Amino acid sequence: MTPNRPDNADRSNAPQEQGEQEPVVVRDRRRIDPETGERRSPAEGDEPTPADRPGGEVTESMSGTLDDELVQVAAESGESGDTGEQDDLQRQVDELTADLKRVTAEYANYRKRVERDRESVIEGAKASVAGELLTVLDDIERADSHGDLTGAFKAVADKLTDSLGGAGLESFGQEGDEFDPSVHEAVQHATSPEVSGPTVTMVMRRGYRLGEKVLRPAMVAVTDHEPEESGGQSAAEEQPVVEQPGADESGGDSAREG
Repeated sequence: MTPNRPDNADRSNAPQEQGEQEPVVVRDRRRIDPETGERRSPAEGDEPTPADRPGGEVTESMSGTLDDELVQVAAESGESGDTGEQDDLQRQVDELTADLKRVTAEYANYRKRVERDRESVIEGAKASVAGELLTVLDDIERADSHGDLTGAFKAVADKLTDSLGGAGLESFGQEGDEFDPSVHEAVQHATSPEVSGPTVTMVMRRGYRLGEKVLRPAMVAVTDHEPEESGGQSAAEEQPVVEQPGADESGGDSAREG
């Protein structure tokens, strides 16, 4: 019996079908994710693991313990790395903060020094100008004391005095003030029981200060305290000495006898 052609066709095609290979499918069955270090959940379609099969509870327990240890080791290694980086960053932040504080303090000191120098220059300029005008103020004061400061001259003198006063110029030295050698220049000295201590009794030239700086001391006469003498001592000093003639005669007789 001759075999049918379909059978021959089937036999001829059989080797070709056997020669074909099925596609290779790679499935990652690792329970720990190598990138994140976390435990994976079983994906759908995966074959059951030994822990999922009957009798695999012990294997699952051991595998879970091992997975927990791996996760802990991975976490500790990650934490140690993060801690080192955090320490480096914190050290850099501390250094930059210290530099910023130092620069800020230096800038603040620089501003204070510049401001202090600027104020010193301004005060020096004011003192120089005011010092040149002190003699003019002396002339104005003498004219006022003699009654010559009147009319337009008085108006100009008042404006000048007000302007210098607004700039900080201040006069000092009045009769009755306590004598202060730092601001007073004593050119005359007297004593009197009417004062309790060194006192200014006459001002010959007024003094001036600008702020805390003394431009010129006041020229004054000073009277110091002199204690009063007691009445008994004065009477004793004024009582005349009375000579006794008997004593002299006796003395003379004795001299003659000798």
